[in-house]
Amino acid sequence: MKKILIFSAIFSFGVNAQDLVITNARIIDGTGRVIDSGSVVIDEGRIVSVSAGASTVIATARIDANGMTVMPGFIDAHRHIISGDAQIWFAEESTWNMQAYLDAGYTTLLEGGGRLPEIMELKRLIDSGELNGPRVITSARADPLQYNTEALARARIQELAQAGVEIIKASTTPNEKDILAILVDEARKYDLDVMVHAVTVPAMLAAVEAGAGKLVHTPHDSFLTAEEASVVAQANIETLSTIGFAVPTFDVYNDDNIPTFRDGNPWPEGILGTGSNAAGEKAVNARTLWDAGVVYGFGTDTNYSPVKGLSHELRALNLMFSPRDIIKLMGPNTAAFLDMEDEIGTLEPGKLADIVFIDGDPLELIFNLLQVKLVLKGGEIVADHRN
Repeated sequence: MKKILIFSAIFSFGVNAQDLVITNARIIDGTGRVIDSGSVVIDEGRIVSVSAGASTVIATARIDANGMTVMPGFIDAHRHIISGDAQIWFAEESTWNMQAYLDAGYTTLLEGGGRLPEIMELKRLIDSGELNGPRVITSARADPLQYNTEALARARIQELAQAGVEIIKASTTPNEKDILAILVDEARKYDLDVMVHAVTVPAMLAAVEAGAGKLVHTPHDSFLTAEEASVVAQANIETLSTIGFAVPTFDVYNDDNIPTFRDGNPWPEGILGTGSNAAGEKAVNARTLWDAGVVYGFGTDTNYSPVKGLSHELRALNLMFSPRDIIKLMGPNTAAFLDMEDEIGTLEPGKLADIVFIDGDPLELIFNLLQVKLVLKGGEIVADHRN
């Protein structure tokens, strides 16, 4: 195993974010450019330059990547973070839970429809430095089924806007299109997007007609036509993957060798019991959306181990996408979904220095993304797996 050498007067998780230089790195910057051996210069938590060869910058801290791959920090734009009793979670689970995301390489998470006020408190703790973790983008739900009149729908959006939520999540069916349109209209008054939980093709098209700005799921229950995918592309609506939902996993420690759900629980009969072949439909529909020009990003829709969630979604994506596609999907496309493409998703001058060090080349084998050895968030070391 290669080791990273850090030459600095400060050698800890508190490396000064100013004047940091990464050298001797294979760089995958997320724009499509690959540098076999290069340097990244960071100042005040932001990238100053990304270039081939050695850097002559005199820096307070230097990281010799020793040939490892450096690439943008991972983003999960559909994650369920707080589970169970919130008071217990904050008191007993939040520290190790949020560190687990950093350890897996995640530097940004979008909560996929969080509870209030808990998700706002989590964001406050991380932003203030009281809790180490990826930056959290907040969302909360406004489902048409619950807020099913114009008055209720508008009042709910106003409530969420006052709470400071950054994006609205709404689950919908075609029959709820009119209420969804009201939610979208009210959200725009507060400069808020509505991301729609639309798991079927009819629901997806209804969400487009209602004016939704984002789609959370790749649809199943039928195969998506090229014409239907073009409707999404022409509306400039970003979409997230979450295609691992219907793909079984197998517990290597289970001698029965039976398929289980992605979180290890028994396989839900409903996924295949309705006549839908969701696993295949999601994967194929993902590629259809991509080929139509939809900005297709990364989300796991999971609430368990970040590493296992990442691994499982990669397994599903690997069926239809090349490693180069997946890196684009996980980086700039997901940043665009969050409207943060000027801040994260690629390694470019001016952007936040969210950087993951990978032991191996993910362009040769995408599962090398699981070999995370060092993570920087805003230029500071937040996870270290060198030993």
